Amino acid sequence: MEEHVLDYPEKTGRLRHAPKEHPPIPPAKIGVVLVNLGTPDATDYWSMRRYLKEFLSDRRVIEVPRLIWWPLLNGIILTTRPRSSGKNYAMIWNKEKNESPLLTTTRSQTEKVKERFSHNKDIIVDFAMRYGNPSTESVLKKLQQKGCEKILFFPLYPQYAAPTTATANDAAFRALMKLRWQPALRTVPAYFENKIYIEALARSITNKLSQLETAPDQIVASYHGLPKSYLLKGDPYHCQCHKTTRLLLEYLGWEKGKIITTFQSRFGNEEWLQPYTVEKVAELAQTGKKNILVFAPGFSADCVETLEEINGEICESFEEAGGETFTYVDCLNDDDIHIDMMESIIRRELMGWLA
Repeated sequence: MEEHVLDYPEKTGRLRHAPKEHPPIPPAKIGVVLVNLGTPDATDYWSMRRYLKEFLSDRRVIEVPRLIWWPLLNGIILTTRPRSSGKNYAMIWNKEKNESPLLTTTRSQTEKVKERFSHNKDIIVDFAMRYGNPSTESVLKKLQQKGCEKILFFPLYPQYAAPTTATANDAAFRALMKLRWQPALRTVPAYFENKIYIEALARSITNKLSQLETAPDQIVASYHGLPKSYLLKGDPYHCQCHKTTRLLLEYLGWEKGKIITTFQSRFGNEEWLQPYTVEKVAELAQTGKKNILVFAPGFSADCVETLEEINGEICESFEEAGGETFTYVDCLNDDDIHIDMMESIIRRELMGWLA
């Protein structure tokens, strides 16, 4: 067999020349993956059923014992819920691209982040979904095949929760278990205290306020809900949501109470974190606060929970209780200051990996 000299370049530590029978080795790269919750492929019954089954089968999302949950999920929920959820998605569906707004926005975020690192050919930026497509496993495998020996995994959840950040990381770790040559993996922690994130939220609110003829009587920060039992088991989400609101108030220089914290998207009969947004906005209307402004600081991109639930069910609850003006502030989406924040976090977390 012909003899080859193995040469380890100082910067990469990779083999420049390998034995002839060895599979080709691409140049070393660093991968950056933006990760969001997920999206169905379409709004029809079977597409929604596949998506909901993957989502609601996750043990971090639903912690009810399998003996109780499995018959409910497969016998009732997956029979009825795909149709109602499909109708909700259909109301906000991006018909031009034939995809959910979450997918459209996450792709745009990725392209803008990619531009920020375009000068460095050793960095590959991509995105994945925890549920649905593109799957976390497929994206990590693709990056590994492109030569990414190091990957920064960035769950786009400002506040940490086991059913969001943790399950996204779980999917990444499970994907690595299937790879013979595993890349090194770093995960980005919750960023609710990040100054640029707080500044971005503040700017989005003040920009919307400047467009209104009448100042709102109350500003509501609506976070995604979580069963109360998860908090009692040690999940930090509840505390991080309240701290987000406090930091925002301090940044804006507003008095305590000008922004209140509520929780939406309750599912099932179990007690969730309170106050519930849908009930609180009705209470506000009934107590004379007829004009309110609502924003969703826990979502990195507008989705069915914001575009349909807040602007639908929650708005209707407010108006039916006597409310007059309901204003929703868009999520940070692909705004430049949001991309600034992502770039800043990525550069911080890549320290030691970038030359």
